Amino acid sequence: MDERRIAIQMSGITKTFGALKANEDVNLTVYEGEVHALLGENGAGKSTLMNMLSGIYTPDEGSIQIYGEEVHFASPKDSIKMGIGMIHQHFKLIDVLSAKDNIILGQKTGFFTKGKVLAKKVREISDQYGLDINPDKKVYDMSVGEKQTLEIIKVLFRGAKILILDEPTAVLTPQEIEKLFNIIRNMKAQGCAVVIITHKLNEVMEISDRITVLRKGHSVETVKTDEVEVSSLIEMMVGKKMDLSLERDIVAEKKVLLELSDVTVLDREKKPALSDATFDLRGGEILGVAGVAGSGQKELCEAIAGLAATEKGKIYFEGESLTGKTPRDIIKLGISMGFIPEDRLGMGLVGSMDIVHNLILKDYQNRPGFLLKRGPCVEKAKQIVEELDIQTTSIYAPVKKMSGGNIQKVLLGREIDLDPKVLITAYPVRGLDIGASYKIYDLLNEQKKKGVGVLFIGEDLDVLLELCDRIMVMCGGQITGIVNADQVTKEELGLLMTGTLLEEEEVGFNELA
Repeated sequence: MDERRIAIQMSGITKTFGALKANEDVNLTVYEGEVHALLGENGAGKSTLMNMLSGIYTPDEGSIQIYGEEVHFASPKDSIKMGIGMIHQHFKLIDVLSAKDNIILGQKTGFFTKGKVLAKKVREISDQYGLDINPDKKVYDMSVGEKQTLEIIKVLFRGAKILILDEPTAVLTPQEIEKLFNIIRNMKAQGCAVVIITHKLNEVMEISDRITVLRKGHSVETVKTDEVEVSSLIEMMVGKKMDLSLERDIVAEKKVLLELSDVTVLDREKKPALSDATFDLRGGEILGVAGVAGSGQKELCEAIAGLAATEKGKIYFEGESLTGKTPRDIIKLGISMGFIPEDRLGMGLVGSMDIVHNLILKDYQNRPGFLLKRGPCVEKAKQIVEELDIQTTSIYAPVKKMSGGNIQKVLLGREIDLDPKVLITAYPVRGLDIGASYKIYDLLNEQKKKGVGVLFIGEDLDVLLELCDRIMVMCGGQITGIVNADQVTKEELGLLMTGTLLEEEEVGFNELA
């Protein structure tokens, strides 16, 4: 029997939204001085459960006890009073203010009168938990890792002893992840209870003490991390055994399909969002693109697809210049862009239309004459739904009524159906569960074997290293290096992601920006 004090006891928690049961009879116990991972596929109910713990939602059934006291949270303010702090994936900071002002903002002690006292308290918290932040630094000058550290200080400043971290490593470099894990270990040593919501199994195994797995709104099991195998965790999450190995087949002949030379794209303020990008993409290869969000990936995709004007530089497809060509011209040449932005329905698919009509949208320009035949698109829609296991009530149901993961599958299925020579996929598995993600990786490998050149912009460095032939790293709109995936480590990629150039012989460079 564990003699430590129980920090969180959630019993029989049920939460319903209309016909959807997001959580049903969920149980969770978290002790003081432990790191507890909450694991599950997208839609398993992880965020809903933590939103009830942080006072954003109220459970329909069940009880929540904090340090043995039953609580009923009406708002996040009630949760904060009980020492609970939630750090969301999207930071809630005011860019133009300093670190100190962001921490002090909203405190009853007075913004100006107690400034020095509060600054001293910030320093004390920083020293106690090993947090390194400059109190006077403006948020807009901070790296992603520094912003996250500031969010942690903010909740500790408010007296939090229970911390909930929602996908905390999603946008961090390997070096920043290691710093975060050190901070979490310090917090654990000080008696804090830390709950991490994540889907990265290798990180769960490294940082957590215990793991609770959710599946389809239910708590499946709670296990000790050092007593469980990754394969067992996957089986608990998915409900069946899965092979998560990725193959990297070598295609012998690699003809250059796409070439970029010194391509620069300006943002709305006429500053370079993409600077002097020079690289080539070959048929029969997957070229990965690594970099923290906003490093120029979006502008790179849009420049190739003819959606963004280039300030300078040249783009060639099979030796033919793409300068001045419309997106339709570029598609006809054989470049298909499965670009999955944050707003999946803002670009690529029309939410109010069904799958069939979204296919017709892309297909009509290849049809002769003025009349459109729905028949071929109906058959294609059925085929895509079956092959990609798309969950929808009907191929005639509006796309916007589908989950984000299923929308993603429709978009990628449509792009692959165009039989492209170059396929550009930006974050194609974002929001997809494990099974669907590996289905997408298999599809991309199939395209590669057919001689297609695949540009794969991804977030998970482990996947990039396993799946890709080469990896191009971007930082601040610039290409900091192009490396062979089988000759580079995650840590070296992390350095390139921060703009640090590495020695050529160290990482198997075949090109340097």
